[in-house]
Amino acid sequence: MTGRTSRNKGAGAEREFTAIVNAALGINVARKLGQAREGGDDVQLGNYRIEVKRRETLSIMAWCRQVEACCAEGEVPVVAFRQNSQEWRCVLKLNDLLTLIKGLDLCL
Repeated sequence: MTGRTSRNKGAGAEREFTAIVNAALGINVARKLGQAREGGDDVQLGNYRIEVKRRETLSIMAWCRQVEACCAEGEVPVVAFRQNSQEWRCVLKLNDLLTLIKGLDLCL
């Protein structure tokens, strides 16, 4: 895939992902337009820094390292990815997931 085609696919994935988040949460989250030059994450939602990938070949740990490198103290790195004909999936550290779950009102 050429550089331009790859960038367009990545931008399309970011737009698709943010549209789903916006519809589900009723908010307006936008993709970061300068992230490719700055080396940061693609989307920020509160203290969640999200790296969005639309790839067939998965490099999840490399993507995790990428988003973790741009996180400050107290920010949660997340990788959101989708392969062809598959649902969006998100990866985060177990401790971050447990903190998120602790904040829910669960009837266990």
